[in-house]
Amino acid sequence: MTVLRLARSELKRMTGGLLPKLTILALTLVPLLYGAVYLYANWDPYGNLDQIDAALVVEDTGAAASDGTRLETGKTVADSLVEAHVFNWQTVATAEEADQGVNSGKYSFALKIPKDFSANLVSPGSFDAANQAMLNVTTNDANSYVLSTVVDKLTTAVHSTVAKEVGEETANELLTGFGTIHTQMVKASDGAGQVAGGVAKLREGAFALHQGTGDLKSGAAELYAGQLKLRDGATALSAGAGQLSSGLSQLKDKTATLPADSRTLADGAAQIAAGNAALNTKVQGLAGQLAATEQATAQAQRGRVLASNDRLVAAGSITPAQADLILADFDANAAPPASPGPAAAFKSAAGQIQQLADGSAAVSAGASRLAEATPALGRAISQSSTGADQLAAGASGLAAGEQSALDGAAKLSGGAQTLDDGAAQLESGTATAADGAGTLAAELAKGAGQVPNPNDSQKSSLSKVIADPVAVSNVSQAKAASYGAGLAPFFLTLALWIGIFMLVQAMRPITQRALASNAPSWKIAVGGWLPFLAVAVVQASLLTLVVDVGLGLNPVHPVLMWLFMLAAAMAFTAIIQGVVALLGTPGKFVVLVLLVLQLVSSGGTFPWQTTPPPLHVVHEVLPMGYVVSGMRHLIYGADLSMIVPTAAGLLGYTVLGAALSTLAVHKHKFWTLKTLKPEITV
Repeated sequence: MTVLRLARSELKRMTGGLLPKLTILALTLVPLLYGAVYLYANWDPYGNLDQIDAALVVEDTGAAASDGTRLETGKTVADSLVEAHVFNWQTVATAEEADQGVNSGKYSFALKIPKDFSANLVSPGSFDAANQAMLNVTTNDANSYVLSTVVDKLTTAVHSTVAKEVGEETANELLTGFGTIHTQMVKASDGAGQVAGGVAKLREGAFALHQGTGDLKSGAAELYAGQLKLRDGATALSAGAGQLSSGLSQLKDKTATLPADSRTLADGAAQIAAGNAALNTKVQGLAGQLAATEQATAQAQRGRVLASNDRLVAAGSITPAQADLILADFDANAAPPASPGPAAAFKSAAGQIQQLADGSAAVSAGASRLAEATPALGRAISQSSTGADQLAAGASGLAAGEQSALDGAAKLSGGAQTLDDGAAQLESGTATAADGAGTLAAELAKGAGQVPNPNDSQKSSLSKVIADPVAVSNVSQAKAASYGAGLAPFFLTLALWIGIFMLVQAMRPITQRALASNAPSWKIAVGGWLPFLAVAVVQASLLTLVVDVGLGLNPVHPVLMWLFMLAAAMAFTAIIQGVVALLGTPGKFVVLVLLVLQLVSSGGTFPWQTTPPPLHVVHEVLPMGYVVSGMRHLIYGADLSMIVPTAAGLLGYTVLGAALSTLAVHKHKFWTLKTLKPEITV
């Protein structure tokens, strides 16, 4: 008995009447009922979301932006949603009405835009009043659990779009502010440069002023030194005049014995006359020198003041009018005082000395007549004593005046020193100010260069980057054309397994006639498998044709996909036929368990790596996960390098199924009571 004869015999049995033929036809259509119909129903669910009623509540009252424009973002968002027709939006007056509609099922969900939506969007313009704008969404999983996920994606997209638009506007205002700051800093830098120039000129003037005060200080010191010498001379003169007055007083006292000493007086008078004449000569010369010195000193002081004023006027420190006031003040202070000056007083004293000399001569001339004219001599001596007293008083006044002049010169010198110190501080301060002003101008210019000053094009580009700094560039190496195309690999594989599983409900894995023959076990096993394979090939081909042509799957490799489906049918039929042949009725339960395990571990909807770890082992061991992965590569046009190893694996599963079937044949050749009367038959 050959393998083909065994297979033909089973197929002939299954097509021997109308009902068997209808059964085979129905079993052939099982994958279509499960796979193609399910894919048809879910081919493009996202394209029909506009059939879902959704409540839209717009309570936004709008807000004024920082530039004064009116912002009605809530209305804009609502209009864009309605125009997009993603959902069948129904405008609802209040949030309570929308929530009630979601709760009753009238609306699948509700999107509510609160009254402060626009106000919160513009609130980042105020640092102390920034708030997030909220979009309120109400869902109810009793209406649809999957719809909640779709709504989340929708609201996320709305949030991103609004945030990007508002972020661009805010960033544009921020960049405009930077431009304003840059312009103001440039102006401040120019102003600081002008200040630096003015302070530099002030520094030059302060330097010239310091030089002038230095000269004034030197002149005042020289004036003080000369005045000190005059005071010392006047003091010495006062001392000499005092001694003269004292001597004449003694002379007057001694004249009481004048008659007796007249001769002696005549001799002494002659000597006094000679001495007084010499003294008169010296005093007259000293009086002339003192007058010349006083005049020269006054002229020198006035010359220094004129020179100092000329330098200050030339330096720009004082005006010519101020210079004239200083000179007038000096002339007023240098005018002769109410009391006679040193030279005048000394000249007066010199006249008295002249009188003394004349008197001494007269005394000498009249000494001979002294005895006869003692009363006249007494009066003359009295007059001389009085003159000497006057000379001492004048010399004392001269000394006091020179002391006052010395004190004034000291004050002038101290003031000149203070003025020079102040000029030095002013010069130092203006130098520091000039350096600081220059540094300020340079740093402001440097800072202005570091502050961004974007033009309109740059602001537009930067605003977009700031508002949406991260962009995602999606490169899809292989992409499903639709939601149904994304599910196709999983449901085509699952439908093929279910369709083959349904074959064991009507087809016999091993015929009793074959078991009773003497044919080798492997031939009987293969002969029992080939009818399953033949029907599965028709199932796979019909399913592939309907999905490709009817639903428009349009796989990248249609022929390879069909051949891969045939390879999967080969492996699935071998495993299912082998398990049921070996275990009998319990084997159908095992096949059902294998279906459930592969359903959750093959990674048809979610990546298989997201399943619990025990299911990872199931994924690695059972064939459905490999078939799903291979179908994705063939349908979407991904790398085909894994197809050959996967096909080899399916061949291995086929060999495994054939081995199970061969083992079943070998086992069932020995009949038992259970063989004749099984405990349960399904």
